[in-house]
This record gives sequence, C-alpha cells and structure tokens, in this order.
Amino acid sequence: MRTRWVIGNWKMNGTLATNALLLEALVAGVHDAVSETTKARARIGICVPSIFMNQAQRILGPSDITYGAQDVSEHKSGAYTGQTSAAMLVEFGVKLVLVGHSERRALNAETNADVARKATAALAAGVTPVVCVGETLIERDSGAAKSVVAAQIAACAELVQSAGAALIIAYEPVWAIGTGKTATPEEAQEMHCFIRDELTGISRSAVNASILYGGSVKASNAAELFAQLDIDGGLIGGASLVPSDLLAIYGAA
Repeated sequence: MRTRWVIGNWKMNGTLATNALLLEALVAGVHDAVSETTKARARIGICVPSIFMNQAQRILGPSDITYGAQDVSEHKSGAYTGQTSAAMLVEFGVKLVLVGHSERRALNAETNADVARKATAALAAGVTPVVCVGETLIERDSGAAKSVVAAQIAACAELVQSAGAALIIAYEPVWAIGTGKTATPEEAQEMHCFIRDELTGISRSAVNASILYGGSVKASNAAELFAQLDIDGGLIGGASLVPSDLLAIYGAA
C-alpha cells in the first residue's frame, strides 16, 4: 500500500520568531482540526533550512509532523566546508531530506549522478530521501520531458532497488514552480504513471513507492490533483509557509 505524503519545503525562508508561530500553528492544527482518518491515510512533513533543525526538533519532535532537511552531502565527513552529512541530520532526529530539487540542479549544477550519491548517503544513514525529478519548459516543449525524467530516475537505479516501496519521488515540472502555472491533473497523472512504470521497470518492489506532485500546489487545486490514480500527495513550496493553506492541502490528501 502506498503512503500518501504532503511535504512542505520552506526553501530559504524563516526566522526563529516566525518559524515558532508557523510550526506551533501547524502542530495545533494537525492535533485539533485534522481528522484521525486523514492522519491514518496521509503523513505530513516539513523540510526546513538546516540552521533551524534544532528548533524543528524541539517543536515538532513530540508531534505527528515529520521534519526534514533540504539537502545533504554525499560524504560522511571531511574537508567539505558548508556541507551537512546525513549522520549530522540524524543527530537531530531528521527523517526526510530533499535531494535534487530543481533549484539545486540549476543553481548548484547538481548532476543526476550527484543526486543519486546524495540519496544513497541519506538512505544508508536511515534518512528517507525525497528524490526530485522534472523537466524545464524548453525540455517539455521539445518533447523531451519523459526522456529527461527517465534519465534522472535511471541514475538512481541502485537506490530504487534498495529502497523499494519506501522510496519517495517528487515530480516537479520546473516550469510550474513558483510561476503560478500548474500542470493539469491529466498532465500530472500522465507523468506520474510514466514515473511509476520506470520505477517498477527497475524493481517490482518500487510499485508502492510514493510519487508526489510539486508544482504550485495550492489549497484550491490539491484535491483534484490528489484524486489522480498515481499522485500520492504533494511537495509544497510557497503554500507551506501559510499554516491554513498547508493544513487544507494535507486534508485534501
């Protein structure tokens, strides 16, 4: 059975004061407003900047909300100034980490191989990698969307084989991130179905991997997106900074 997830990504946002208000509102909202049925059917997580991990642990540790990081080093330790190892994340109780987000692929020149090594390092430490895949507008318009995504998944073949159903993939069409544009539910479903086929082609154990949609998901469109057969929830950007919006999206899952 596939696990449904709604995972917020704060990106580079937050202060200690605003974080406290946001996280406490989420904890209260999940506790008081979200039904036990929803909690049983779907999980909710927040990926915060690593500098705020201690705060996330303190506020979210006792709650039903899973917290995670936005990146991880492929290395265990050593002369890698500015990087954070998976073992360091584990010290703070981290359970999730984003790898290969489109912004890191574009701004930090991360390759498919880089992403695979980071995801493997996370999994080896007991942290679930949320592997982000997706195409740019140019790639989509040229008809290369599926081949681009297939290559991103193929680079993680060993991870797919070892993680199986525990794997989380986030499909984020780059042209729909922060633009207000969203793939239609039918377009998103087509790609999610393709991704599931690619995963199971590598390992049948990945048939129940969670595949999330990440492209301007909002409270107003979440239910229609999540109703699609192969969409198991969302990776949420801007809306994750508004507790009421994120809770509504979680409810839709």
